[in-house]
Parts: sequence; structure tokens; C-alpha cells
Amino acid sequence: MYRSHTCGELRESDINTKVTLAGWVQKTRDKGFVVWVDLRDRYGLTQLVFDEDRTSSKLLEQARHLGREFVVQVEGEVIERTSKNPKIPTGSIEVLVEKLTVLNESITPPFTIENDTDGGEDLRMRYRYLDIRRNPVKNNLIFRSKVTMEVRKYLSDNGFIEVETPYLIKSTPEGARDFVVPSRMNEGQFYALPQSPQTFKQLLMVGGMDKYFQIVKCFRDEDLRADRQPEFTQIDCEMSFVEQEDILDVFEGLTKHLLKEIKGVEISAFPRITYDDAMRIYGNDKPDIRFGMEFAELNAIAQHKDFQVFNSSELVVAIAVPGAAGYSRKEIDALIDWVRRPQVGAKGMVYVKCNEDGSYKSSVDKFYDQEDLAKWAEATGAKPGDLICVLSGDKDKTRTQMSALRMEMANRLGLRKPDEFAPLWVVDFPLLELDEETGNYHAMHHPFTSPKPGQLELLETDPGAVRANAYDLVLNGNEIGGGSIRIHDKEVQATMFKHLGFTPEEAREQFGFLMDAFQYGAPPHGGIAFGLDRLVAILGGQETIRDFIAFPKNNSGRDVMIDAPAPIDQEQLDELNLKLNKPS
Repeated sequence: MYRSHTCGELRESDINTKVTLAGWVQKTRDKGFVVWVDLRDRYGLTQLVFDEDRTSSKLLEQARHLGREFVVQVEGEVIERTSKNPKIPTGSIEVLVEKLTVLNESITPPFTIENDTDGGEDLRMRYRYLDIRRNPVKNNLIFRSKVTMEVRKYLSDNGFIEVETPYLIKSTPEGARDFVVPSRMNEGQFYALPQSPQTFKQLLMVGGMDKYFQIVKCFRDEDLRADRQPEFTQIDCEMSFVEQEDILDVFEGLTKHLLKEIKGVEISAFPRITYDDAMRIYGNDKPDIRFGMEFAELNAIAQHKDFQVFNSSELVVAIAVPGAAGYSRKEIDALIDWVRRPQVGAKGMVYVKCNEDGSYKSSVDKFYDQEDLAKWAEATGAKPGDLICVLSGDKDKTRTQMSALRMEMANRLGLRKPDEFAPLWVVDFPLLELDEETGNYHAMHHPFTSPKPGQLELLETDPGAVRANAYDLVLNGNEIGGGSIRIHDKEVQATMFKHLGFTPEEAREQFGFLMDAFQYGAPPHGGIAFGLDRLVAILGGQETIRDFIAFPKNNSGRDVMIDAPAPIDQEQLDELNLKLNKPS
């Protein structure tokens, strides 16, 4: 037995107890007549003491040669600590060491294994196994495990069965590029890694499983951002004989359960907003409702003057930023420069300062009088001391730009508090999106999403007007889950494929197995998938999902620790009958 106790376990009640501990050397402090060593494992830290009055000279000398991150085992007696440390649970005791065994030495680590480290992100990713020893990373992984266990508990208690689905599947068009895997035994043919288990969970409903879930890896070969990974984890769920309301009820319950059990937060019924209203009021389909700054459309009260910038715009939209009327001209100019950045793309910004005396100062005073500006303030709900920000232009682009500005101002004002949680459902998405370049429609979610009841006929006459029987769960400005009621009728599914541009032959080639299954009595069914990585990050009060993934990829999709992806040797290429094109 390497240890009788962990390094976070001993308390004053253990004084005079003989113990064996094992762990890593966090640091040593040599005062000449006494050496203190902090010993660390996953559970905490215990101070060891080597005292020349009570320790042999050989043992004391052995302690002096311990380096950071040495793996050691000690035997000794728990004694009361003279100078107690209230900051750690074991701070009232220490272990007087009687025997020391070095289990493994360590070279000097490339960065300090401390809560606040001197290692940059790239360096820590290269040595992620060392980074995991640090409390922030270790605690994030423990937190993720706790969330995952609560998910499994809730779903299992509600009758869901956990079923694994394959990773080596057929490539199907689901919106992103597939990762493909060549098959050695089937020359010239490839598997694809699943973007999601979508078709398999529908087949499980055909198979009568009724309630399925899986905490599953998914893979998408797409351009990355700070909050995306090429492989990510979903809480994937499906139910039979349900309508939209049934699914919203169950998974609203799951979210409430997690907020209560993990964060101690109780929330009543979640608000709901349609996709169209979300875009009109917030400029995006995953609004953060922890704060206001809702959009106000000013076309009726800002156009038809002599200001051609507004008159020529499809949309004039404004927000009231609380307490920002005190911004200096320099600060406002910097804000205008911010919205002009390529990442936002606005041509400029009009502003109105709502002064404390009830008057208004605007960048367009030449065109609008105090009465006009008072109407803007009324429309936006601006109070004295607030700053009205106005953007104009193409409707969709301007809403996107104002959404970015709204979030930026919320961040600057500290309104996005990580310990506040504001969930909501976004419903009634468009079923199809028009690709302006090709003129073709594609599924906004995926090809198996059903239209809202009674709207199937609209596919023939006005496909862009069809609403989907789909829903997203949003938490603090992030989509944490999305799903839909599925098409379960073969003929309806064939109609959907037709409007997505599939010929009958293409639909048969890609999805024949699913269409065949529907002939054998597919039940009405629907489901949802939560992004576990993002959900855990939000519950943990952080923005980046990489902080909660044991071995994440960087923004280029590389694992710098194992140096992947990497070339394979010619022998493997020959076995797979693959030939690489040399770059020109």
C-alpha cells in the first residue's frame, strides 16, 4: 500500500496517528535546522517536516535533495502544526517524517505547477499532463465529471437508456465537413466520423427504445474559433411518442436540476421567444437576457428628415447603454472605431447623450432637434445618464453589428455576471435557409427536422416561410442545446429531400437505410443535443471550453502535446491504397 491517507485528508483529529502518504513535491523550504516539504496529490496538500532534533541526519539530507515534482512516499506521525495555515484544509497539522522513499525523480518542469503559473497557454498545452496537476485545471475536470454524473442521474431517473452508437459510419451531408477514415479492408472506400449520432438515434426510436441518451464524442472538420474544437462532446437524447412541449419540459427539467445541484440556483419556468423576435430584439438567435439594451427600430421616427444616411437604410436601430452618457469624446470615438473594425463591419455610429438635466447632445444635432431625440429616448427606454447608440444599413447586417455592440457594451459595463444564469428557449426557427450564392435552400438544422404542423404544403409555394418544429436552449448568450421534432413519415422525408436539392437517387444513396427503416412503423419522435463542453464552461463561470477539456486542440486543430495531426509512413499509405498530392 503506497498510502494510508491522501494529502487532503488529515485533520487535527488525526494527531498522533501513524500515516503513509504519497504524492508530488510541490516545494521545499530549508531553514538549516528544519526542512519543510509540501506534498501534493489530487486531493490536496500536506506539509511534511524534517526536524534535526527529531530526524536523522541522513533523512534530513535526503529531504534537502528533493526537487520539484519528485514523486515520493513518506511514513510518519501526524503532529500539530505550530504556525497554522487557515487557507488549506490540512493547515492545522503536519507530518513528522520518519521514512522517505523517492518513487520517481523529475527534471525541472517547464513552468511552475501553481494556481498562478508562469507558463503561457502554448507551453502549457505542450505539457498538458503537467498543466493538469495545477488546481485550476484539475478542479475544472473534477467539475466536468460532477456535471456529467448529474446528467446521467437525471436522465436515468427519468427512464432514459444509455446506448452507444458507432464512430465509424457513412459520410452524410449534415452541414459541416466530415473527418474521413480510409478502410484498409475495403479498398478505395472510407468511413466518416459522426458529426452527431442523428440517424442512429432515430433508428433506435424505430427500434422501440423509447428514451435514449448518450454522452458522445462528435467530430466536425471545420474552421475553429476559441470556443470550438474539432472533437466535442454532446449529451445526445431522443424520445418517442412526444411533441415539442414534452421535450421542452423534460430538458428544462434537466437544466433546472443541474443549476440546483451544481450551482445551488433555483429558476422557475424558462421564458420563450420566437426566432424572429430574437433577431428583431437582440440581433441573434442566442440572446443573453441577463441585461437589457433591447433593440429599438427607429425607421418611423428617424427617417424622412434630411439625414440621407438613415433615409437610404433598410433599418435604423438603436440601444440605450445604461450610465454611459459620461463617455468622453475620445471614448466615443474609440467606440466608433470599434464598430468599424472588420470583425463588426459597421460604417459608423450615431450617438445621443441623455444628459442628467433632460437635454440631449447628439452627433447629428444638425439634422434632429431635441423633440426628435426625445422620441429616440422614449423608443429605446433611455434614461438621463444613458447613451443611445444607433446603427443603420442593410437589415440583417445591421442587426448582427448591433448585436456585437450590445455584447461589447455589456462586457465593458460588467453586466455579464458569471454567477447569474438566464436560460430561455428560442422556438419557431425557419425550416430552410436560402444560400444567396447558389439560390438553393438548405436545412437550417438538419434534413430530418419536421415543419410545424400544418405548414408542409408551404414547402411547395413559399419554402422560406416554413417554420421548423425546432428549438434551442440558450443560457447566458450561448446555445447549450438544440433539437427538433423529427420527420417520421417516409413520404414527408422524401419531400424534404426534394426541396433540399436531392434527387431521389441521391437521397437513396445517402439515406436509404433510414428511409427503409421508416417503412417498418417509425413512431413520432424528437430529441435534443446539449453541448457538454459549453454547458460545463458556463456553469463553471468561464468562457472557454478548452479549460474544461483534458487534452484540447489549439485554434488550428492541432494537439501540440502529441504533435497531431502528423504524416503517416509510406507503408501505411500503400496498405490503404492512398497517394498524396505533393504541394505545388
